[in-house]
Amino acid sequence: MIEARDTGSPEAPRKGRGGDFWPADKPGRKAPGPKLLIGAAAALVAVVVAVVAVLMFTGGDEAPADKPLVPTAYTPDFNGEGFQQIADRSADTREITEGEAASAKDLQSGKYSFKLAGSELTADCKAATWGARLHGDLDKFGCTQIVRSAYVSGDKKHVGQFIVINMKNVDGVSQILRDLQAETGAGWVKPLNAKGVPAFGSGFSAAYAKTYGHYAVITWVERAGGEQPASLNELIDVSLVIEGAADFLYGRLDLAANAGAGQ
Repeated sequence: MIEARDTGSPEAPRKGRGGDFWPADKPGRKAPGPKLLIGAAAALVAVVVAVVAVLMFTGGDEAPADKPLVPTAYTPDFNGEGFQQIADRSADTREITEGEAASAKDLQSGKYSFKLAGSELTADCKAATWGARLHGDLDKFGCTQIVRSAYVSGDKKHVGQFIVINMKNVDGVSQILRDLQAETGAGWVKPLNAKGVPAFGSGFSAAYAKTYGHYAVITWVERAGGEQPASLNELIDVSLVIEGAADFLYGRLDLAANAGAGQ
């Protein structure tokens, strides 16, 4: 079962099923699987840290870069179905380009539409993340690039982060997805705070990490200002729109598949 773990940011009360905040299965091609909130006493210290973060980051467009932020709910998906062709970078050696990183200027699905507010492609994987253990695993498993893109909805009610981590192979992706689980304390990716967009990550947010071959793809979303939504389904729907920015990876998959067929 894929789990949505409480990472220590402001909590939502958990009630019964039905109109519950924490949803059951969510239909859709890319939707996350069933959610299971894991609450434990071990998260208490993280909750204290998150409360301090909320107090420190709710003002202004730019949050201090040295303060760690984590999502409230996090769901890793280790499956990688359909991307086995590029499970290793040897089948997809070309580096991600600036054009690819910022290719999704506009994203739309259903009632949600988003515009790209800023994008950064860096070969310094440590600069885009925090946490000694995460830094160690990024180095050990061959991180060479990180894409971070910030999106804002047309109605200014939601903001999202789209992240791609270029690893040596799928084993490295799996390790990074494990590192991002709160109980490891390994670290997280720093959100990209774009000019004119409210500082991201200080309130209630949800992140979904998926395996795209040797790429880890993360969508991290919240209501602008960090207000908790009535249901986590709202953030799931928003995350699926942001995940549309990963379309360029399907192009890379096609190129690798065609190259393999010609051999």
